[in-house]
Amino acid sequence: MHNESLIQENMLVTLRSRFFTLQVTSLLQAPQSISPKNPLLSLSHKLQMFETPKFILHYCNHASFATKGSKPGPVSETKKFIEKVLFVPPGVGPEEVTDDLILPGSNIVLGPYAGDAKIKEVEFVKSSNRPKDCPKDDRPEFAMLGRSNVGKSSLINALVRKKEVALTSKKPGKTQLINHFLVNRSWYIVDLPGYGFANAPEAARMDWSAFTKGYFLNRETLVSVLLLVDASVPPQKIDLDCANWLGRNNIPMTLVFTKCDKIKGGKAKRPGENIRDFQQLIRENYKRHPPWIMTSSMTGLGRDELLLHLSQLRNYWNNE
Repeated sequence: MHNESLIQENMLVTLRSRFFTLQVTSLLQAPQSISPKNPLLSLSHKLQMFETPKFILHYCNHASFATKGSKPGPVSETKKFIEKVLFVPPGVGPEEVTDDLILPGSNIVLGPYAGDAKIKEVEFVKSSNRPKDCPKDDRPEFAMLGRSNVGKSSLINALVRKKEVALTSKKPGKTQLINHFLVNRSWYIVDLPGYGFANAPEAARMDWSAFTKGYFLNRETLVSVLLLVDASVPPQKIDLDCANWLGRNNIPMTLVFTKCDKIKGGKAKRPGENIRDFQQLIRENYKRHPPWIMTSSMTGLGRDELLLHLSQLRNYWNNE
């Protein structure tokens, strides 16, 4: 029995590695596509350009951990693998997951709640210096959080395809307030103060923890936190601490890896290696891996896929 368990664990580790390698390698090598007006058609078009992890289907149909005298159990092991490694949204059962439903460069499965992800208009609503001063309507919102030099404002500008919607600066710690941006008059992108900034005023550094945590713990319209992680550098303790705090407080989170286009010289690790290292550390505290996706504000990598992910979370929230 011990040998059988060891074989199972080794095979699952191999599968996870293959899944990640296929996603990252195919994504970084694929050419950019031209998105048609329909976002779902855009997804279908893109999937034809990316090599998706077909080994999952092979695994579902053929893998078996059975030994002599025992009953084969590929379906149950496959289900465990899918539930632990992939983000399966509401409306999709593990047995329904196929390789073409997995968004490229992510572990996110596309479900029936995915809808129109096109951003038609965006407007700045207000800046709040306290959570209780935030807009008091029932529109769903997604909060962007990360270290102050992670590229948070650049990602917001890339998502809405308008320059300077969010304030960008080469000086970390520029965002000091809770900034609400209304998208399509129906949902919010919320730009939160960055953490770990060294150049912000002393008072702002001291107030950040209570200021931001109060927003997370008391904001009923918060659908999910988009935790931005710089893929061009090795895993940072402050990012891991933030992810673990969100997990302990049962706050939904999506890991958004930024700067996936940047490859530093010398012996520095590539973005794919840094992402893999970060995920290995995350798995130590999460029974099920949070959704994650690779992005680049410079190339547009992951933009359409992230918007589709937000649409299915938002539509499910609206229909609860």
